[in-house]
Amino acid sequence: MINKKTMKSKSMTTRFVLAMTATALLTACGGNNKAGQMPGAGGQVQVETYTVATGSLHLNNAYPATIKGKSDIEVRPQITGYITRVCVDEGQRVRRGQVLFTIDRVQLQAAVQQAQAAVAQAQASVAAAKTQVANAQLTANNQKKLLDKNIISSYQYETAALNLQSAQAQLNQANATLNNAKAALVSAKKNLSYSNVVAPCDGIVGSIPNREGTLASPSGSALTTVSDNSQVYAYFSLNEKQIIELTQGGARSLENAIANMPQVQLRLSDGTVYAKPGKVSTVSGVLDQSTGSAQVRALFPNSNGMLRSGSTGEVLIPVNSQNVILIPQKATYEIQDQKYVYLVGDSSKAVSTPIKVLPENDGTSYVVTSGLKVGDVIVTEGVGTQVKDGVVIAPKGAASAQAAQQKAAAAKGKGEAKKK
Repeated sequence: MINKKTMKSKSMTTRFVLAMTATALLTACGGNNKAGQMPGAGGQVQVETYTVATGSLHLNNAYPATIKGKSDIEVRPQITGYITRVCVDEGQRVRRGQVLFTIDRVQLQAAVQQAQAAVAQAQASVAAAKTQVANAQLTANNQKKLLDKNIISSYQYETAALNLQSAQAQLNQANATLNNAKAALVSAKKNLSYSNVVAPCDGIVGSIPNREGTLASPSGSALTTVSDNSQVYAYFSLNEKQIIELTQGGARSLENAIANMPQVQLRLSDGTVYAKPGKVSTVSGVLDQSTGSAQVRALFPNSNGMLRSGSTGEVLIPVNSQNVILIPQKATYEIQDQKYVYLVGDSSKAVSTPIKVLPENDGTSYVVTSGLKVGDVIVTEGVGTQVKDGVVIAPKGAASAQAAQQKAAAAKGKGEAKKK
């Protein structure tokens, strides 16, 4: 037979196990409160909120830019010859007319000397021709006097006249030869001067790929590049929409819009901002069909030569927005390029609300163009994590104020009780 004590013991054990299981289940259910919920607050989520208001935003729009010298001139020889001397070094600052390279001068100097000899010979021929003309003129004059006195026949006079014409023709030919010889001399001297390849402008010397002994020619590669970087151009692009906004939809001309643009700044590749401001000077009149943008040029002073042609950076154009609705960026979330905020609506419930913002921002705030109005309350904490659509919101500021009021009331009650 089964002992009654044994049965009673087993029954008590079973009841104990069931009780422990129930306690564990209750504990598990009670511990499933989400983080951030306020115990006893009816499932509310305590987060920070923000009351929408207007304000001012001062920021810069950044546009990638390529820096070029005011003029980047390729230096090429005007004659063919071997480089005998490189007179400058890469990166050296030069003045206009300074000698950069010397081309072999031997043949060029010989050509000048030959042209000088030809000029001298032509001058001698001209002198001889002038003497012949003078003699022929004297003879013709004498023959004319004798003819007038009927001392000689007309045939003799005509012969003298023909000799004069022949002498004059020879003089004309000698003069033409002299002119040609002088022109050849000028050309030879000019070619000789071209043996000195000079800087076309003030600037900085670029790379020098060709050295002494290299054959240089006008049709060959450039000997170097001289960049006039006393001022530099920063080239960047604006799209079609930005061009329209710049002209206020055609309300003013592009020239007027450029003239009234504020000074711009240049952010260098290391993140620092160049000390001297610049000015937008031109906007291309043609949009690039492949990119849909127009090239814009800003001019920056560069007296110390810090900026170099070929560098990169960003042109910063200031944008000042006054009396606009500003909200923290952390209050927004995005779905398929559409921005949303959680608006605290009726019954303090979070309502997902689409908004539109300007593309320009300072990294912490957005300028709202539609979807919100002044006085609206939005969630700025736990967006997309603790806070979901329909969740009841308990603003942290409001909860703290309520707790402070309750604490003050309790302290006041204790004070009155002591007095009694």
